[in-house]
Amino acid sequence: MMEGMTQDKSAPRAPRYFVLEQYLLKNGSQPGRVHAFFEKGVLPARRRLGLPAPAVVMEALVAVHMPQVACVTPYASAGQWMESWARLAADGGYREALAAMEAGEEAPYEQYSEVLLEAAPYTPPLPASLPAQAQPRVFELRLYHSPTERQLKALHERFAGPEIQIFHRCGIHPVVYGSTLAGPHKPNLVYLTPFDSLAAREKAWAAFSADPEWAKVRAESIARHGQVSSVIQISLYRAAAYSPLR
Repeated sequence: MMEGMTQDKSAPRAPRYFVLEQYLLKNGSQPGRVHAFFEKGVLPARRRLGLPAPAVVMEALVAVHMPQVACVTPYASAGQWMESWARLAADGGYREALAAMEAGEEAPYEQYSEVLLEAAPYTPPLPASLPAQAQPRVFELRLYHSPTERQLKALHERFAGPEIQIFHRCGIHPVVYGSTLAGPHKPNLVYLTPFDSLAAREKAWAAFSADPEWAKVRAESIARHGQVSSVIQISLYRAAAYSPLR
């Protein structure tokens, strides 16, 4: 800490972990049932119990499996994540919402998964809200798979150095950065970015691709470390109407 500066203990802290939940669905009653479960069960129960709540709940616009509902929840520790599920399971209101989602002969979803992400050191504190707008925002989820842990380290160093600064200059402002601790496609970097619209997303990425500093940074990275991301997965989501961030 620089001389003369004092730490602001009231300032929000960035989460240490994120959990990405994905509900893979089929057309019909499943999407509505899962959304009702989140809106009337998960969010109220977590607030009632003082537990971390999903920062964003989304439905897929472009993804490998559609329809799909996904959410990202921040945690201070992996233990807090495990404790949250135990406390939810003991909550009557949560159990009622779960039973309503599971009622009937048809399963409420085709597949459900959770991925535990360790937040990158450069992850910013999550915003409490985003500026209001008429239409739900678009959220882009990107996963960069690195060939080795060594190259993942180089990828994180590139992000923490010049890349994020170029992002911000071009209108790209991710709210989540992390790497998978428990889940598929390891080693990787995962990040989530809100955009006001699909058009705003296209404009921002076009500016980034054309940025001369980015071209220099990328060339230097490849010369030193090779291709630090060998596979890129991109999914686009729309924020649910009841999502805290939307």
